[in-house]
Order: sequence, then C-alpha cells, then structure tokens
Amino acid sequence: MPAIRRSIPIALGAAALAVVLAGCGGGGDDAAPAAGGVELVNDGALTTCTHLPYEPFQFQDGAEIVGFDVEMVDLVAAKLGVEQQIIDMPFDGIQSGAAFDSGQCDLGAAAMTITEERKQNIDFSDPYFDATQALLVQEASGIADPAQLAGKKVGVQNSTTGQLYAQENIAGAEIVVFEDLGLLTTAVQTGTVEAAIADNGPLLDFAKKNPGLAVTAEFRTDEQYGIGVRKGNTALLAAINETIAASRADGSYDRIYEKWFGQAPSQG
Repeated sequence: MPAIRRSIPIALGAAALAVVLAGCGGGGDDAAPAAGGVELVNDGALTTCTHLPYEPFQFQDGAEIVGFDVEMVDLVAAKLGVEQQIIDMPFDGIQSGAAFDSGQCDLGAAAMTITEERKQNIDFSDPYFDATQALLVQEASGIADPAQLAGKKVGVQNSTTGQLYAQENIAGAEIVVFEDLGLLTTAVQTGTVEAAIADNGPLLDFAKKNPGLAVTAEFRTDEQYGIGVRKGNTALLAAINETIAASRADGSYDRIYEKWFGQAPSQG
C-alpha cells in the first residue's frame, strides 16, 4: 500500500516555517529506527526535503504535494513501513547538505542532478532519471539558438545546473537568477526575461500547458538525477537503491514515469 503523503503548506511565513522545521527532527541522537535498521529523524515518517514548484517532479495540487519524485519516494517509504512527510525549503539547503546535517529531513528528492561538487556535501542514490538542459522562450520571439541570446536577459534558477550551464555557455547575455521554477517560467511568460534555461522535463511540461511558449533547443549535458542523503547514511541509501532497482524490475517505475510524462521511458 502506498505511503500517505503529509505536506507542509507552502504559504507559511518565515517564522512559522522555522517552527515547523524545528519540529521535524533534532538530529542523529533522537533518530527513530525503521525497517532494515534505517534511522529516521521522525518516528513513523520518512521526511523528504524538496523545493517547490518543480512540475511534474514535485508541486502543490490542492492540499497535497504530488509528482514523479513524490511517488518514487513513496515506494521507499512503503519499503520502510512508514509514511512520507514532505518539507518545502530552499534548494540550496538540500544540495549543500545543511538540511540533513541539521536533522530537518532524511532525504532530498528535488529533481537533483548528481554532480561532483554536490557529492562533497551529500551522498547520492543510484541515478533514477536522465535529464538535460533546455531553452524556454515565447514562440513569437524566434529564438532557437544560444547565439541569439547575446544582449538579452536569460533567466535561471538559483543553485541549479541550469544556472551553471548558462554562466559557462551563454555568451553576452544578462543572467537573471530566480529562487524557484515558478518565478522563472512566469518571467518568460511576462517578458521580464527573453528566455529561461533549466532542466528539460519541467520546461517541456510547462510549455505544453501554456500556449505561446515553446522549448526551442535542448543542450545535451548527460545529467542524471539522484536522491540525496546525509553523508555516511548507508542504511537509508541502500534502501533507496534497492527500491529504485525493484521499481525498474517490477514495472512500477515505468507506470509512474508514464503517469507524469505521458510516455514510457526510453530504453538504453
């Protein structure tokens, strides 16, 4: 039976959010054991840190947080015999490892690319998703090539591989940094920026749902997403890796993938 997801509302003020996060775990000394000897920061819950919105991987739908990453972690929670609890927080707190070191969460599932720099701060699961960078523009702009971005404003999300790609590869553009994907895509819609560079999955999904916008280029970066945990948390990492492998073997990965992306995952 899938785990029940409990979410923390995104509209919390900073003070309220700090109180909620403080109640979500106090670190290793108070960790509660789950199935397989996995220690959790909250008894009876697998606490996930993510950053919203990042549709279709994780986003708010009414009172619930849903998406591809959410359902993948539900499988891990079911394996451990607990519920998944989701905390929305700034992405940098996840990729830096601060969210794990402070005992706020057990894992980070946020469409997070595995990089050598991030491996210095957190341990990653086996890859569970292949991605690359893409260019989102207004269809009427005629922009389809990075060379056309010189002198234009190009939006990126803070602390992401999209930001890094734009800084290293888009010559002559003004890079404008946004804190989340929602602000980034809205900036393209309103013309605040002429283009956005981010992971292809969310941008393709957004363009499909918003007439007048288009993904006109994809840049092969051979990125892979992983689920992050605190450095040295081998028991939880093993449970995640076993779950990813089992989901691919029993077809549940394909089912979840097709639900959120409208097609089966490519093979090979």
